[in-house]
Amino acid sequence: MNNEQQYMQRALQLAEYGRGSVSPNPMVGCVITCHDRIIGEGWHRRYGQAHAEVEAVRDALARGNEPLLPQATVYVTLEPCSHVGKTPPCADLLVEKKVKRVVVCNDDPNPLVAGKGLQRLREAGIDVQSGLLAEQGRELNRRFFTFFEQKRPYVILKWAETADGFIGGTDRKPVAISGEYSGVRVHRWRSEEDAILVGAATALADNPRLNVRHWAGYNPVRIVLDRQLRLPATLHLFDQSQPTIIYNHLRSTPPEAFPVRYPQEGVNKVAYAQYPPGGEEISEILTDLYHRKIQSVLVEGGAAVLTAFLESGLWDEIRRCQSTLRLGNGVKAPAPQGVLSGSEKVQQDLWTYYRNA
Repeated sequence: MNNEQQYMQRALQLAEYGRGSVSPNPMVGCVITCHDRIIGEGWHRRYGQAHAEVEAVRDALARGNEPLLPQATVYVTLEPCSHVGKTPPCADLLVEKKVKRVVVCNDDPNPLVAGKGLQRLREAGIDVQSGLLAEQGRELNRRFFTFFEQKRPYVILKWAETADGFIGGTDRKPVAISGEYSGVRVHRWRSEEDAILVGAATALADNPRLNVRHWAGYNPVRIVLDRQLRLPATLHLFDQSQPTIIYNHLRSTPPEAFPVRYPQEGVNKVAYAQYPPGGEEISEILTDLYHRKIQSVLVEGGAAVLTAFLESGLWDEIRRCQSTLRLGNGVKAPAPQGVLSGSEKVQQDLWTYYRNA
């Protein structure tokens, strides 16, 4: 690995610090170098706050390196933005500081940027290179790229099953299948996704909270498929503690009352989204979530919902936990599909990971 790749690798590493805190923005890291040494670095820390390039320039200034910026190379994991959003355009900042060169992993798929940032830099006489460690950059922001390129959220299917292949007992009573450490891991995963989805049967049987109480981070938007609105209001899902969307055939909430992952005062935290029966249910729900700017969904069950996603083909990852517990009978776990991408042991649990080919 040459020096340029090492600097970009560092920028990718920095970008990871934003996981779970920056959506719907992408994770972005930035490293500024001059004379083969780092003179400033930063990352996008939280949605609505300064972008990675701004943080890196601030760091360079704090180190007393502003005179070096006109000779500097900026390594950034995604094309600098060129539009005014929550913050000013990062491309304009790099032009203002008269940096010599900018190297990026990936062009931005967001139509608001989509090459305009790189064009702005080139028009200012800055040397621009795109595509360094591009595959790693896409992997880092695979949710962001899926959202803009496929017009749907990135979908992760997760379940725990017993050693004899059951996802639940015969009486539908909750069964603790995975171990304590796996439970903490799942709460961390929840904090990293925009939304979490379950079916009505799972909601009724388990009465889940679907929050991140065992991890520090934002709670995801809770999504429940309850076609005929049969779930009782006494469930945790209706406790107004976090944003919740109920997909059904009977009623809808006005758009302005829909919750967001970063809730605002006075916004109703339980909303209803109506869709017609008889259609391609999974596709319709994902399309609606796309329009609501939900970039990723963690699907946690039950078996019928997981199977529906698998049959639709509209999924990206499977995370399957296999425990040593045996039930002998019960609700059969889905059969995993796709390409095995890895596995690991967590206490007595075996986690296997698959990608949709």
